[in-house]
Amino acid sequence: MTKTPVALTLNAGSSSLKFGLFAIESTPVEMAVGLIESIGKTPRLKASFGPGMSPLARDLTPAEAADHRSALATALSVLRAHFPDARASAVGHRVVHGGPSYDRPMVLTPEVMAELQRLSPFAPIHQPHNLAGIGAAMEAFPDALQVACFDTAFHRTHPKVNDVFALPREYYDKGVRRYGFHGLSYDYIAGELKRIAPLIHDGRVIVAHLGNGASMCGMIGGRSVASTMGFTALDGLPMGTRTGQIDPGVIFYMVQQEGKSIDEVRELFYSRSGLLGLSGLSNDMRALEAAGTVEANEAIDYFVFRIRRELGGLAAALGGLDALVFCGGIGENSRLIRERVCEGMGWIGLELDRERNGRNDTVISTDMSRARIMAVPTNEELVIARAAKKFLESAST
Repeated sequence: MTKTPVALTLNAGSSSLKFGLFAIESTPVEMAVGLIESIGKTPRLKASFGPGMSPLARDLTPAEAADHRSALATALSVLRAHFPDARASAVGHRVVHGGPSYDRPMVLTPEVMAELQRLSPFAPIHQPHNLAGIGAAMEAFPDALQVACFDTAFHRTHPKVNDVFALPREYYDKGVRRYGFHGLSYDYIAGELKRIAPLIHDGRVIVAHLGNGASMCGMIGGRSVASTMGFTALDGLPMGTRTGQIDPGVIFYMVQQEGKSIDEVRELFYSRSGLLGLSGLSNDMRALEAAGTVEANEAIDYFVFRIRRELGGLAAALGGLDALVFCGGIGENSRLIRERVCEGMGWIGLELDRERNGRNDTVISTDMSRARIMAVPTNEELVIARAAKKFLESAST
């Protein structure tokens, strides 16, 4: 094992823990990435390692991942077994909500932790789990530099018209704003475009991050101008189990006419809606594409419809379109969804090449398409590792 500094990256979700190990050299080099899912239920571990090492996939016992602390302990035991000499000099964390103030990664101090705790009501499904992961990492690595990277930070460049709701102004001052999320993914894609397609990067780009969580972002010159997500990660596109955009009057109806509590409505909107609710089958796009049932097809239809609708709105916000970039688990892998999103969109300058799309090429538009269409794998863990590297270098000078 090399003696260069090593950074651990953690992304704690409501019932999952993504982790990565990176050698901090001139640029972070991925040594391992993994996922523990269904924490507290039927946990399972998947991990991949560097060249010459076999990937790992196995079911875990309930005790190995009863909560985020035990899941982290399990992940660390796997990493230590493969890299016994590794010592984490820094731990980088994905934190969903950074509020209006944090527009870049931060070293986690007691003051920062207190502010992130205060923001928990803004992201009740995600923030507590992010903080639990941070607490577990601080216990496991008391001497390591702990760094937070915020999903909201990338969108702090929004003009106010895309940052505000039509509420009394006092609510904006209280932090009720359109924050936008998936910022680490959009940050990575912006950087990749600058590297592989600098002219596209400098133009008007819409990025569709499509996965179990889904959103879209309009960028100009690699900076966020508008996003489909708003105050919470519930807004915008339908997702695996989340509603996406919905009339707030539906909440009044459920509370007043059906007698549901706010907690019951929250659980319904976050955990039993979206693709799962519409299909009655699954939140996994692969399962829906294979099912062929009326309900599964209707769920796919609605997902595609909302993407196309937001695509038009974001293009209007940008004043035109130079490129559409797909990323995320669905965006990177579903040829069907990409094809259906782009079908008949020549009016906006998009013309898909079906052969390129079928091969999962990086550029999947035709040579005659006025706007380029691309599929670019995202890498949130690498964004976190880069931030950790930057702070490590600052601390050593």
